[in-house]
Amino acid sequence: MRWTIPNILTTLRLIAAPGVAVMFLYFNRPWADWLALMLFAGAAITDWFDGYLARLWNQESRLGAMLDPIADKAMVVIALLVITGYSGMDPWLILPATVILFREVFVSGLREFLGAKAGLLTVTRLAKWKTTAQMVAIGVLFLATGLDYAHQSRLELVGADGLNRLMARDRAIWAEAMGAWYAYTAGLVLIWVAAVLTLATGWDYFRKSLPYLRDEVGR
Repeated sequence: MRWTIPNILTTLRLIAAPGVAVMFLYFNRPWADWLALMLFAGAAITDWFDGYLARLWNQESRLGAMLDPIADKAMVVIALLVITGYSGMDPWLILPATVILFREVFVSGLREFLGAKAGLLTVTRLAKWKTTAQMVAIGVLFLATGLDYAHQSRLELVGADGLNRLMARDRAIWAEAMGAWYAYTAGLVLIWVAAVLTLATGWDYFRKSLPYLRDEVGR
């Protein structure tokens, strides 16, 4: 086992996955949202750098190959659980999140069942786009939840009438309200795109594994 820089980056990304949820245990909102967003964004960036550096420096390893998909899935699953919990259980968010979670569990089960033949389910270019779409969508949704909580807190503080008067003369407050709506809408669109890509890659992996799921094979 070699602790190269790419492997260290992958390990840090794995540690950051539960850290996203921990932010909401030790910090008040919206600070927790901002810190979770920064932690998630930083970890997502390492997802590109660790693979790039491993190939550039010829430091690809079995440890990195094992940890990389686990770190990606942990980040996505934990972040989606946090976001859906703070989104007011919006069905437009829960449905694509469910599709993504189901696919990740399903493909992990396929790889475990195939065992030595799991190499057949190599990561495709579409799967890489899927992961990128998931990361971007989740980052935008964290931004949206933070903006929305800050806006709602201000609403509770001054009341609806007071906020309307403030918004009439303070463009920053108006931008905060509109920013939350635009960010959440963009996040929903992106998470649906990610869900479609996730479903497509899951079907592709299932199709490739079908010959090894038939009872007559190997008899």
